[in-house]
Amino acid sequence: MGESWFHREFLSARRLSFNFLFYGTHLFLFAYGWYSQATNTKLAALNGLKFSVWTSRGAGLVLAFDGFLILVPMLRNIIRVVRPKLTWLFPADENIWFHRQVAYSMAFWAMIHTTAHYVNFINVERTQVRPELALDIHYTQAGGITGHFMLLIMLLMYTTAHHKIRNQCFEAFWYTHHLAFFFMIGLYSHATGCFVRDSANPDYITMFPFYSTEHCLGYESWRFTIWPGIIYFGERVYREIRARRATRLSKLLVHPSGAMELRIVKPSFKYTAGQWLFIQVPDVSRLQWHPFTITSAPEDPYVSVHIRQVGDFTRALGERVGAGPSVVAALTQAAMKGGEKDEKMVDGGSRGDFVELDPASSSRPLPVVRIDGPYGAPAEDVFNVEIAVLIGAGIGVTPFASILKHIWYRQRSGNLGSLRRVEFFWVCRDAPSFGWFQSLLQEVEAAQADPNFLRINIYLTQKIGEDMLWNIAVNDAGAEYDPLTLLRTRTMFGRPDWKNIYANMATAITSGQYIPGASSQLKTTVGTYFCGPSVLAKAIKEATVEATSSSINFTFAKEHF
Repeated sequence: MGESWFHREFLSARRLSFNFLFYGTHLFLFAYGWYSQATNTKLAALNGLKFSVWTSRGAGLVLAFDGFLILVPMLRNIIRVVRPKLTWLFPADENIWFHRQVAYSMAFWAMIHTTAHYVNFINVERTQVRPELALDIHYTQAGGITGHFMLLIMLLMYTTAHHKIRNQCFEAFWYTHHLAFFFMIGLYSHATGCFVRDSANPDYITMFPFYSTEHCLGYESWRFTIWPGIIYFGERVYREIRARRATRLSKLLVHPSGAMELRIVKPSFKYTAGQWLFIQVPDVSRLQWHPFTITSAPEDPYVSVHIRQVGDFTRALGERVGAGPSVVAALTQAAMKGGEKDEKMVDGGSRGDFVELDPASSSRPLPVVRIDGPYGAPAEDVFNVEIAVLIGAGIGVTPFASILKHIWYRQRSGNLGSLRRVEFFWVCRDAPSFGWFQSLLQEVEAAQADPNFLRINIYLTQKIGEDMLWNIAVNDAGAEYDPLTLLRTRTMFGRPDWKNIYANMATAITSGQYIPGASSQLKTTVGTYFCGPSVLAKAIKEATVEATSSSINFTFAKEHF
């Protein structure tokens, strides 16, 4: 049995440290906000409302702090620059996870803040500590208007950010999340209602922030929370300028199972293997940017991405470039037969099964493609460990296409850094998926002078039909290459037993058989880099934790967008 969700999220060493700092800071700010309100003699009249106003003030200070934090993990370009230098200090690759934690905190404290204010406004009208109605505070004053406006935006953003909705309709998530601009405007101007004051009447002025600090005694937190907003806005402007630099879609290849390979030429684009980018196709949508992993190596004269046609945007892109369902169905059907393949193609450097679209044969030229990036990813660190375990599930293999190709180039130049061995695992549901990177794997496998440096492990989890099983049995007998992948490595069937795989690896490393010259007295670092579904990530991470010992450190990193 694996560890429980509660233990994993709250009691593991790293999470325990984070929770102590994160939630401890929030509780401290809440207590400080409560105390500063309750002990302020200038606000004695307002303190007649007692617990509701103290609670609303404490929660308001916490929300100001979260308003500062929420944009920090979205400063992607800054994170990309500082990531290689400061990975030891904080987990830069977990920026999306941290963004979600701040969002959860904002939702919790917003409920407390709003509920307390509803009680405040009712009590103000009941006690007439100020000559105004609760409805007027709610819907005619800046504080009430901006508060309700932000709650509406939060409702839209939070509901469409749910992983099921985001996966099924990315556009809904994309558009509603851009309401964050208006949310931040509301946050910065929320205090202009001057609810916290030492007089019965508000003290407004004609210049920003439209209230006088002589009688309006709020935190003035906008002076601090606005800076991440300014930096983020500047970064978005920079990204827009950078994305408009000259870009050309040079080639488009279609692989089985609906995977399209876009090869893009952009001289100004510099990146590291394993990184990712955003793509926009104006002919499909002028507003949408979608994240994809880079599958080419920095040494290639182009930037390539593999896109599987599974959503509205990707299907629309397939139709636009002439790689619609008919082309994909024909390729997939041929791959599903599992028939005999010509081994001469392998010896001649076959590129595998794909269709290269000819722009001249189409009535429409290839569309304009804009790219924004690159952005950092965990797999960038592959050359900093002694043993790299690369695991891709389905189309999640894309970051490792770039890394394997980059390793190949660096092998030729003899510049592999600390890297001494690579284990590559690719878990696929169906046979046609092997066509996505068949040519690349053939080239990398054939180029290995040391057969122990790179080991390719391919697993097919699909239930095999009788026809395919017969073809595999006939073609595999005595053949030098696997009939499904055209690799020397044989395809394995079923799901990998990760705990057994890592346990065997740990035993081999300890005995000195895995890396020549290794000794059990030396600390060996084995870095696992994974891209795929969270369920599989959990199983692999548990296996790495169990296999870690005093002489072997198994680390785990998952690709995030």
